[in-house]
Amino acid sequence: MSLKVALAKGRLLEPALALFGRIGAAAAGAAATRKLVVPSSDGSLSFLLVKPADVPVYVESGAADLGITGTDVLRETEADVLEPLALGFGACRMVVASPTHVPYPSLPGGVTPRVATKYPRLTRVFFAETGLGVEVITVSGSVEVAPLLGLAHWIVDLVDTGGTLRENGLVERARILDVCAVVIVNRASQKLKLEVHQRLLAKLQEASRKA
Repeated sequence: MSLKVALAKGRLLEPALALFGRIGAAAAGAAATRKLVVPSSDGSLSFLLVKPADVPVYVESGAADLGITGTDVLRETEADVLEPLALGFGACRMVVASPTHVPYPSLPGGVTPRVATKYPRLTRVFFAETGLGVEVITVSGSVEVAPLLGLAHWIVDLVDTGGTLRENGLVERARILDVCAVVIVNRASQKLKLEVHQRLLAKLQEASRKA
């Protein structure tokens, strides 16, 4: 009984493929192919290569049995899925950042801060919990340029080393969320294919420990 696995194109794809390779379910050439469905070398899995934001959608709907995504995407979408396993890659953090000359956590003159982000829900929740009124601007491209172009005063984005922030004259102001890669599982599939899921998760857990 094969399982469909949704994998996110982008920064999580290569480490995810490497993880499956270590359990004998490699997907040769998947990182370079234009195919949307790639079988594993042992025939036990089919990999669906989708946009990062779509992984929880595919898994929640049952189009995929399980997937690997970042906790940033998972918390933003609030997908109703199981989250049985955290993996040892993709670690970074979601932060509020601004140009060094732009004040935080308030602007002079009672101006309402504009915040550019790919994560509007998490951004609204964070500022609501901290009691700061902001205008959230949703963007899909490079968030770091928003303050440079006058689109926003602050941004909310993922940070790893902080190099991209520094290159764009931005400084980290507050941490919102620690992010890592996780395995997510469709609830109905887990019930119907319990033993298959359990075997796969045990292999993935063991392989992630050894990485």
